[in-house]
Amino acid sequence: MTIKAACRIFILFSCFSFAAGSFAQADTVQIVGFGDSLMAGYELAPSDAFPSKLEAALKAEGYDVAISNAGVSGDTSTGGLARINWSVPEGTDAVLLQLGANDALRGLSPENTRQNLDAMIAGLQKRGIAVLLVGMLAPPNMGDDYAERFNTIYPELAEARAVPLYPFFLDGVAAQSGLDIGDGMHPNPKGVDIMVARFLPYAEDLIALINGQTSQ
Repeated sequence: MTIKAACRIFILFSCFSFAAGSFAQADTVQIVGFGDSLMAGYELAPSDAFPSKLEAALKAEGYDVAISNAGVSGDTSTGGLARINWSVPEGTDAVLLQLGANDALRGLSPENTRQNLDAMIAGLQKRGIAVLLVGMLAPPNMGDDYAERFNTIYPELAEARAVPLYPFFLDGVAAQSGLDIGDGMHPNPKGVDIMVARFLPYAEDLIALINGQTSQ
C-alpha cells in the first residue's frame, strides 16, 4: 500500500469515526427541568435535586438521556415566561414544565397563571419541543374557591394543548413527616427519591413519544 493510499484510508476512517460520534451524541435525549425551587432542589446538593435523580433513574433503566436543571427558587409563572426562551436552549427535545406553586402560595390570580403556562407551552411547541406539564395543587388555606380555579389549570391545559400531564409534583411527599427539609414544603433527598419513583413512568412515556416523533 502506498503512503498516499494509506492517508486516504486514515482520513476516511477519521471522518467515519467523527460522524459516528456525532450521531451517538445526537441520540441522547435532551430534557430540561424548568420550574421553581421544587425543581431546583432548594437547600439540596445538586446531585440530590429532582433533575439529577431522575436522570440517574432513567440511565439505570438503560435510557440515553441528559436532564439539565433550569429550576429557580421563588420563581412564579410570570418569571418563568420571561426567562423560558433563554433557559431552554436549542437542541432541547423536551421540557418538564413545573411552575405555579409560588403563584398559589402568594395568592396570585389563577387566570394569570393559566395564561402564562399556556403561553409557555405554545412557545415550546412552536419550537418543536415536547412538553410534560407538571401539575400543582393549591394550598388548603387558600380556600375552596381559589382551589377550584387553580387546580383545574393543569388538566385543562394538558387537554387543550394535547400534552401529557403529571397531576401533582409532590404526590406521596406533601404533608408526609420526614420527607421535607424541615419547612414542611421542600422535599429532602428521601422525598425526592419518592417523587422520582412516581414520576419515572411518565418520563419513560415522554422519551417514547420523543423517539417516535424523531423516527418519523
